[in-house]
Amino acid sequence: MILSNFIGDAKPIPLNLPIAGKGAVKIAESLGNYDFPMTDSVLQVQGLEVQFRADDTITRAVKGISFEVPRGQTLGIVGESGSGKSVTSLAVMGLVLPPGKITQGQVLFRSRADQVEPIDLLKLPPKRLEDFRGGEISMIFQEPMSSLNPVYTIGFQITEAIQLHKRLNQADAERAALALLQEVRVLPSDEEMKRRYVAELQHAHPQAVIPGDHELDREITRQKYQFLKRYPHELSGGQMQRVMIAMAISCDPVLLIADEPTTALDVTVQATILDLLRDLRDRRGMSMMFITHDLGIIAEIADQVVVMYQGEIVEAGSVWQVFAHPQHPYTKGLLTCRPHLDSRLRRLPTVSDFMRVSTNAAGELHIEERPIDVDEALERAQEVSVAEMEQRLAALQQKQPLLQVEDLRVAFPIKNLFGQTKRYLMAVNGVSFEVYPGETLGLVGESGCGKSTLARAILQLIKPTGGHVFFAGQDVTQLPTAALRKLRREMQIIFQNPYSALDGRMSVGAAVMEPMVIHGSPSDREQQKQRAIYLLERVGLDASAMKRYPHQFSGGQRQRICIARALALNPRFIICDESVSALDVSVQAQVLNLLKELQAEFDLTYIFISHDLSVVKFMSDRIMVMNKGQIEEIAPAETLYQSPTQDYTRQLIAAIPLGNLDRIREQQQQRGISVG
Repeated sequence: MILSNFIGDAKPIPLNLPIAGKGAVKIAESLGNYDFPMTDSVLQVQGLEVQFRADDTITRAVKGISFEVPRGQTLGIVGESGSGKSVTSLAVMGLVLPPGKITQGQVLFRSRADQVEPIDLLKLPPKRLEDFRGGEISMIFQEPMSSLNPVYTIGFQITEAIQLHKRLNQADAERAALALLQEVRVLPSDEEMKRRYVAELQHAHPQAVIPGDHELDREITRQKYQFLKRYPHELSGGQMQRVMIAMAISCDPVLLIADEPTTALDVTVQATILDLLRDLRDRRGMSMMFITHDLGIIAEIADQVVVMYQGEIVEAGSVWQVFAHPQHPYTKGLLTCRPHLDSRLRRLPTVSDFMRVSTNAAGELHIEERPIDVDEALERAQEVSVAEMEQRLAALQQKQPLLQVEDLRVAFPIKNLFGQTKRYLMAVNGVSFEVYPGETLGLVGESGCGKSTLARAILQLIKPTGGHVFFAGQDVTQLPTAALRKLRREMQIIFQNPYSALDGRMSVGAAVMEPMVIHGSPSDREQQKQRAIYLLERVGLDASAMKRYPHQFSGGQRQRICIARALALNPRFIICDESVSALDVSVQAQVLNLLKELQAEFDLTYIFISHDLSVVKFMSDRIMVMNKGQIEEIAPAETLYQSPTQDYTRQLIAAIPLGNLDRIREQQQQRGISVG
């Protein structure tokens, strides 16, 4: 069965997933019967199917999908892990490698508006396809650290792409590379570089004579060419992603495919990358396919939206239509499961609130829509009033602090060529705060601010350079090894990456029971097993998980296992170190709800660490903002969001994608597109 959703005046969208419930309509029995209008589009994908074969099993990663990318616009493709969005982009680029195979469909490309007959990229021989790939169609991959070759300089990697497609000599290619680096704002403009150089010269040598224009030009040219000699490890994550963008636009592509280009970046860096991509698209007249799992980011950059689930397109339309009038229950779930900055809910809605998924005898997915809309789901989640939050925090602060940190400092030595320490980097510098029993203290800041180092120093996983950490009245920095080991039963941590936090050689049961075995609590093996089963069931798994191994679980399930393991010894205090950052938004909502439920049931105290202020605000009673190893400010969660006192906090808040209709209207009207 195929569902056709009508979104405003949008054309009907074929959905291959069976769906029952309100709004279910039967239309054509195959995608081949669907009539695609010939519009001014750069790319038309028709009936694309991609399969992966493993032994005797065939997995359909992309199931006969169709969409188009309008000229000069951005198509956002949104979906969670396993939805097929990245495989779709690889298929367009001709980069699906064995055991993957494109089994059917067309990828029709028109580089010019006046081109009568499109080119089917799937039918091109490999050599001819190379002319399009990197030339007229370019791609930005998700992880710049793995996309750039660490043994080659930045200059070599950019000029290689330019010379391959533009046939320039080395000198011209380097000049083009420098122009690109300035266009993507890795390097400032020549005038700005001159201004900074003069300012630094006057600061260092107040009596120095300002160089003339010729000398300044020569110095700025030297600095720019020096940048080309840098290696990837000498750049920040944001700089590396800008270098990837420079490489992608180096040959003036007609279509730019961006596959999760901001996922690994801090929220402030993410905002600058989105601003850069919008600017490049509009100035160059490019079309763009922007792939992400976050609808908030889609609202910032997309004109048209395609929502994918399990290899199918379940909804499509303009960004305004999809956000204002979502039709498919999966889209409704994605829109509501992300924490909102302007309100606090008791629990986050999840995709399962909107639909029930089952598998029939043929192995096909069947979706049953639940009779609930977005407004009703948010109403059921119940908003927490500011007065209630204030009362809760006041009650918590009547107790004695469970954790007190006083003037904590952590320094890392920086050594010279001969192994001698020449100076120290202060990762944590004079940090003091307290956490009350039952409280969640949110800790937010960008990468490198010292969040994770602070967490490890509190647990004595790394030794602080100075200061004190008091837990339940004991100074843990002064405890002998045996006493510290005993105290760690009370203090646990949930790490960011569930894939590396579990030993792949240990069964899940053994991993959850390991802390009990080490500490002998409980001492009886059968009691340990029963507690492990109880904890797994409490985090939403069942007893059958005991004998299975980590690779047999999804990312969200693995994080639930990590939570069960952290609870094994009945701790009083848990540090959640970016514990939901690696998860899809709907799975993230489930885990956040679970952490809140467990806190109420087991009377837990949390430090919740994240770079995402919206997630921290949902979880926290108070929020502490860190920057460059120091605390910028601490305040109740609602107060910090509504009335931040520090510029750095204001920057973090301003950089968060809002994903609301007002923001979409603003973005679309700036592009001259009328919305409702």
